[in-house]
Amino acid sequence: MTETHPQTADDWLELAPHTYVRSSPGWGMNSGLVIGQERALLVDTGAGPVQAKALLDGIRKLTDLPVTAVNTHAHFDHFFGNAYLLENGVEDIWATSDCARTIAATGEEQRASVAAVEPDMAAGTGPGTAVAPPGKLVDGAPVDLDLGGISVTLFHLGRGHTDHDLLVGAGDVLFAGDLVEQGADPNFGDSYPKEWIRTLGKIAALEDLYGTVVPGHGKPVDMDFVTTQMNKMRTAVAVTRSAMDQASTDMTKAIPILPYGPEQSRALLTRLRTLARWKWLKQ
Repeated sequence: MTETHPQTADDWLELAPHTYVRSSPGWGMNSGLVIGQERALLVDTGAGPVQAKALLDGIRKLTDLPVTAVNTHAHFDHFFGNAYLLENGVEDIWATSDCARTIAATGEEQRASVAAVEPDMAAGTGPGTAVAPPGKLVDGAPVDLDLGGISVTLFHLGRGHTDHDLLVGAGDVLFAGDLVEQGADPNFGDSYPKEWIRTLGKIAALEDLYGTVVPGHGKPVDMDFVTTQMNKMRTAVAVTRSAMDQASTDMTKAIPILPYGPEQSRALLTRLRTLARWKWLKQ
């Protein structure tokens, strides 16, 4: 991966020819931009109309082409900008079918999470504040989008950070959403940790295709970073499951020896216990 990248208009960072990344304030969520000869593609739309407007204004400093968008997954900071963009000329928004269903089902309850940064979105008042599930769906097979001279691939490799994570490949750059995190621990809230490890392994196996990986939050990384994240998560899951198997009266004793901070260590423990309970109930 190239060590340094030139800065471009309005804080877009150029990762490769016609391929950019920009971080929004608040949660530091990364949005990607790929500009072809006929249209542009925006990866993740922000936490509401304020961030979506900033993203669209930034795009317009680079191109006047029509814009299509993608949601990598159904967490508020990645999709709450959808309505504003659709109201302001964005043609289509892509996601997996499960992502679209999750946005429709949970969008209203996620509003409270953005109150500090996007008060209108939290209240559901004003333009661009509707919950807008994507209308273009990725089901099963990868989807190739022709932007004019540049082809972008949308694909799902398995459950991980959520049950519907979508990856976006553009040339040598892979936009990974929150499957990959840099500078902070992975978020295990509604994750599938064991499967996440396998999905990270599938991403790492694509090293001959993608040299730069854009995480959902943090700085761009290479495939060695993805492998390190995978191995760290494998260790954490093994330690946590061992504590669960020992049926300790206080499994939180495993938290201090996990390779994450207390918050996400507890989240990992809680999630693994929840998934184990679901498995037991289905038997």
